[in-house]
Amino acid sequence: MIHSYKLGGFNIVLDICSGSVHAVDEVAYDIINLYEKEDKEKIISLMLERYGDREDVTREELELCFEDIEELKNEGKLFSEDTFEPMAGELKKKSAGIVKALCIHIAHTCNLNCSYCFASQGKYHGDRAMMSFEVGKQAFDFLIANSGTRKNLEVDFFGGEPLMNFDVVKELVAYARSIEKQHGKNFRFTLTTNGVLIDDDVIDFANREMSNVVLSLDGRKQVHDRFRVDYNGKGSWEKIVPKFQKLVEARGGKNYYMRGTFTHHNPDFLEDIKEMLSLGFKELSMEPVVCAEDDPSALTKEDLPVVMKQYEDLAELMLKKHREGDGFTFYHYMIDLKGGPCIYKRISGCGSGTEYMAVTPWGDLYPCHQFVGEEKYKLGDVWQGVTNTDIQNEFAECNVYTREECRSCWARLYCSGGCAANAYHATGSVKGIYATGCELFKKRMECAIMLEVAKTLG
Repeated sequence: MIHSYKLGGFNIVLDICSGSVHAVDEVAYDIINLYEKEDKEKIISLMLERYGDREDVTREELELCFEDIEELKNEGKLFSEDTFEPMAGELKKKSAGIVKALCIHIAHTCNLNCSYCFASQGKYHGDRAMMSFEVGKQAFDFLIANSGTRKNLEVDFFGGEPLMNFDVVKELVAYARSIEKQHGKNFRFTLTTNGVLIDDDVIDFANREMSNVVLSLDGRKQVHDRFRVDYNGKGSWEKIVPKFQKLVEARGGKNYYMRGTFTHHNPDFLEDIKEMLSLGFKELSMEPVVCAEDDPSALTKEDLPVVMKQYEDLAELMLKKHREGDGFTFYHYMIDLKGGPCIYKRISGCGSGTEYMAVTPWGDLYPCHQFVGEEKYKLGDVWQGVTNTDIQNEFAECNVYTREECRSCWARLYCSGGCAANAYHATGSVKGIYATGCELFKKRMECAIMLEVAKTLG
């Protein structure tokens, strides 16, 4: 299977199953796209007719092009077959019962009142609560006990707003550091915050203990303050931006992400990215809103062409900045075409519910933060472990071959079947697909690959 497209002045052909990326001239591009549809003579005739006014397009040159294509096919770099289905699920079988990461919901409450919040302002459709040190300690003990021989373990302090329970965050990090060596483990911590409570103590602690910090900023002041308001309805932009700048500067401009959300009200999100750049931020992410279709913030069909064009214009801006020596990172365009995830990971997909879980303030386990509050998806708790094995098995069975729509999709080995939570909220099944999300993902991949091609070819 191949996927071909034109973007940024390049003619790009992807061989899906080998992972090969080919940047070709327009004649080779046309031949490759006809190669499995027409016979050789018909294609040569079509090319001579189509490019007859070009001196370099002769029968001899076209014959050589066919030889190159056939050589690539024989080498498994074009029109390669999908032989991976028998491997589907093998990675999850091998790692069954092994947990490598937890999302610790340290606070089910928030000091902002964002109307588009999927977590209902941190309550997750339940009660407001703070995690105690005792529950958090048990969560770390659960992770260590269920991590097998894995050395590196990841913990994300999440909310709500984690800094509303900052003392317990510090206690739990100290506890983890006190036991990691005796268990042969290494903890990598992430903190996700809206920034309201950042101060010098938070900055010092984050720089000392957090491998990554995720900062919530929606870009332009008028965009950010439309939704990210306090309980008096006052926007938070002016309060948090100087704090974010101070934190990022103290971190040397590394190991952080500025994460924004774009909605129906700002499908022109590139302007928000430009605002972040003007504020000195270089590690960026802008995510499409996740909400019900009837929510006023939900992206509409009319928004999608605008969003698609924004992704293309973003890629052009990134390439321009890269060539000027002033590049920046966009999370969704990070791609490794030479290495990247192994094929087992590419076909098995997200580890939610198996190797990754979320922990509520009461110690309940859920497949990920987006399932918290969905009672039927409660897996168990940090004392008894996973007791709802039927649900865990449902997640273990998720892969690109259990989703029928994925089988014929060119992007399946890049998205690995997509997000189970988005699929569930869109279709009622973790084995469904979120169609809008799929279209956005495919556009992002085309842009990301074009960027890598452009950087490689100069």
